[in-house]
Amino acid sequence: MASFEPVKPEVNFPKLEESTLTFWDEQKIFEKSMNEKADARPFSFYDGPPFATGLPHYGHLLAGTLKDIVPRYWTMKGYRVKRRFGWDCHGVPVEFEINKSLNLNSRQDILDFGVGKYNAACRGIVDRYSNDWKKTVRRIGRWVDMENAYFTMQPEFMQSVWWVFQTLFNKGLIYEGLKVVPYSTGISTVLSNFEANLDYREVQDPAVTVSFKILPASAKKIGVPEDTSILAWTTTPWTLPSNLALAVGNKIEYVWVKEKATGANLILAEARLFSLSKKPHEDFEILKTFEGTELIGVEYAPLFDYFANKRAEGAFRVIDSDHVTTDSGTGVVHMAPAYGEEDFYACKRAGVPVVNPVDDDGMFTAAIPDF
Repeated sequence: MASFEPVKPEVNFPKLEESTLTFWDEQKIFEKSMNEKADARPFSFYDGPPFATGLPHYGHLLAGTLKDIVPRYWTMKGYRVKRRFGWDCHGVPVEFEINKSLNLNSRQDILDFGVGKYNAACRGIVDRYSNDWKKTVRRIGRWVDMENAYFTMQPEFMQSVWWVFQTLFNKGLIYEGLKVVPYSTGISTVLSNFEANLDYREVQDPAVTVSFKILPASAKKIGVPEDTSILAWTTTPWTLPSNLALAVGNKIEYVWVKEKATGANLILAEARLFSLSKKPHEDFEILKTFEGTELIGVEYAPLFDYFANKRAEGAFRVIDSDHVTTDSGTGVVHMAPAYGEEDFYACKRAGVPVVNPVDDDGMFTAAIPDF
């Protein structure tokens, strides 16, 4: 009969784990698992590296565990799976950390500090946490080569990325265009969605309703007086100098009303009359109703003269957009295509040009001399 040694009832799991780690280190188990499959068919595992800006947290540990399970599985299936640890040394997290430590608050501050010194400070942050990361990654039992790590700041790594880009370009898969993205005026750079969400806040923004005077020819076309204005709404008043279009909803009902107190002729969504008055049917007289489609193509006078010449390119007219609703505002949306993704695509479909009179630090350029 087989005999078994009794199992001790007192089990210290951390010590068991540490003894296993010691065994792996002394016997070089990870290295052997790689060397024994030197001639095996390779399995490519693409690992998104962490930012070199701090100590590992729960998110890193969870992802690191999954990054360990997949290569182990394919190794047991007979493949050779190279595993090198890496560091993401580019992007906002590194710059944010350095700016905070050096008290740099703008692009100009960085230029005054010196780009060379700034880059050296960014590179230096990588070494700050590497030893702590090695301890933690080893402690969770992940098999990965941290002694031969790659860094995205290495020229050979960056050159490999450019090689991929050039290959795509040579195949005709790259095109040039415009895209609206999150942007940080503090460090003068675009942000990824991940980076933008790191500091996402709900803030109280000013909302304004603005009247846009319809041009006489368009007023005649839709049967309203020459002094009629379209009321549009925005929560970003700073974009009004860049206004190039007004958007309506195709299926929204709009009305021409006369304000009894002033005699002003206005056009807005019927469902939004109460945004102008608590007693809209007492304060306004409804003179005509329009479908949104009837207003498309109506031309109006720009609020400012900065880009008046853009009318020849298709600006300062009413277009349609699916994102227009009657949940708020006037049912007419002011459009500045450079500063909103939905605005941009709606204007692009309608052939409205794009202007961007704001510099890298979020300040108006010479194109807007009054501000």
